[in-house]
Amino acid sequence: MLDFFTIFSKGGLVLWCFQGVRGPAAAATAPVNALIRSVLLQERGGNNSFTHEALTLKYKLDNQFELVFVVGFQKILTLTYVDKLIDDVHKEFRDKYRNEFQQKGALGLLNGTFDFREDFLRLLRDAEESSRVRAPTVMKTFEQSLKSQKTVKCMIETRGEKPKEKVKNKKNKGSKKEGAEAVTAPGKASAGDKQPPGAGDKEELTKDEILQKNREEFFRRHKKAAEKSSKSPKPEAQKEKGKKPRVWDLGNSNAKVLDYSNSATNGSAEAAPAEEFDRDTALGDRNREPGRLYDLEYESEDEAEEEKVTQNTSKPSAKKGGGLGGMFGMLKGLVGSKSLTREDMDPVLEKMKDHLIAKNVAAEIAVQLCESVAKKLEGKVMGTFTTVTSTVKQALQEALVQILQPQRRVDVLRDVMEAQRHRRPYVVTFCGVNGVGKSTNLAKISFWLIENGFSVLIAACDTFRAGAVEQLRTHTRRLLALHPPESHGGRTMVQLYEKGYGKDAAGIAMEAIAYARNQGFDVVLVDTAGRMQDNAPLMAALAKLIAVNAPDLVLFVGEALVGNEAVDQLVKFNKALADHSMAQTPRLIDGIVLTKFDTIDDKVGAAISMTYITSKPIVFVGTGQTYCDLRSLNAKAVVAALMKA
Repeated sequence: MLDFFTIFSKGGLVLWCFQGVRGPAAAATAPVNALIRSVLLQERGGNNSFTHEALTLKYKLDNQFELVFVVGFQKILTLTYVDKLIDDVHKEFRDKYRNEFQQKGALGLLNGTFDFREDFLRLLRDAEESSRVRAPTVMKTFEQSLKSQKTVKCMIETRGEKPKEKVKNKKNKGSKKEGAEAVTAPGKASAGDKQPPGAGDKEELTKDEILQKNREEFFRRHKKAAEKSSKSPKPEAQKEKGKKPRVWDLGNSNAKVLDYSNSATNGSAEAAPAEEFDRDTALGDRNREPGRLYDLEYESEDEAEEEKVTQNTSKPSAKKGGGLGGMFGMLKGLVGSKSLTREDMDPVLEKMKDHLIAKNVAAEIAVQLCESVAKKLEGKVMGTFTTVTSTVKQALQEALVQILQPQRRVDVLRDVMEAQRHRRPYVVTFCGVNGVGKSTNLAKISFWLIENGFSVLIAACDTFRAGAVEQLRTHTRRLLALHPPESHGGRTMVQLYEKGYGKDAAGIAMEAIAYARNQGFDVVLVDTAGRMQDNAPLMAALAKLIAVNAPDLVLFVGEALVGNEAVDQLVKFNKALADHSMAQTPRLIDGIVLTKFDTIDDKVGAAISMTYITSKPIVFVGTGQTYCDLRSLNAKAVVAALMKA
């Protein structure tokens, strides 16, 4: 049974609505609004179904008249006639009010009256009856089965005799040489006149003898090959065992520089030796504005050069007298005021899909994006001088920009100031797989927060990986050297909270948050151990840390080098957090930190895959090794790199 069926324009004007269950008239408002926000506005129309709470919504777009048809029903029901019903209603409604749409346009929608109830009920009855009246599945007779085609003789197996199928398989596994010998062997047997041809039992016996002979020959050759390999000359004498220290050309050959055996073992930063380093190397660009998070940029100088080359190469061809050919070539592919069909777009969409996959977009996401663009453009009337390729490319660009600009924007500085007003620290938890750069980018974000005037407490909750605490300790020392307390009125701007290795990460995070509240720190950055998405115990520990400490922001750190793996990582991280959470509304990933963006050139597809699968924003982008190599995502720059040929 249907809950509702509604028809509205893409401008938001409801033309007609049917309510199948008793209740308030606005019962369909919340599901339809969720569909508009999450699917239609976000360009995620690759799938024609959408789930909202207990309802399943199916929809269909009419791009010619800018209409949307939506049907809603309980998701526990399996209604096989819904697809047929929505197609029939779409066709009937279009045909009935086509003239009104074409002649009056938008005024026809505003002033028109759409009496469609009787037609809808008729179509609903027809669809329900068609689903009921189905021919029952008829069982096959014995004569139609494969078993009836077998004879009794072929199903009898005598003891000690191998089935013929297995013998054939073993023959096929042999080499070509064995096959040639197997062919010549019957010839020799027949030439000897030892067995008269035609006897069935003797023919079977001959095949067994041939098979045995081939086996003996195979083992004999294998034994000879083993003897030859044993007589092969011995390799040269092995090199001297043991490692020798590598001496770098530009390095310091003094071993005392690398000797840290006398340093403090309790991990206190005060007892560690003072570290000297180049400020310019740590900061990178000296002309930057302190505390500013610059947008990600993409320079497309190659495109301008390619355009100049094409212009120069096209001039001589025009002079050679190919005027008519050039004119027809220019007009080739123009649509000419007609509705776009799926057949027109399929070749272009196939090329676009291959292009997206080559740019590191996950294959599944690329297919869904092209399907969404096809649904958006199918039936749309194009202009006279517009090609199918340019239309599809422009629609795909708009969809990609919309995907990279999700519903909710994360403003960390604003949220930190809001937490300050409530006299509590703002807590950020970093999670992700091994080796993606969680600790390095945590240090970059710490530097950015310090330059904006906020004090940071780093919680070393990676108690598993060897050297994790020491890495954060080194970053803390360097950040303190760049921003000493003397430059901030005696206030310590960054501090490390650590309890060593092998401890409970959730407990350390809880203690760090309490310590930050007592000491007046503005932000707590929680570093966690890297874990693969398939490791259930570690995922349960991460879910426990997030559930117990309730951080303000959960950031997933992923590298820009991944393709299909990005979808698997994010889906399983979110699923693990939901499965291991005891809360009614589990806490999931809030945003993404995209790292190693400087290593991929224009293969930026991981950004599309991650935002598409989670609908979460990319908050930070790591672009290098210095503390200043942190950017905010520029959607247009990423799409420009993605669409570059």
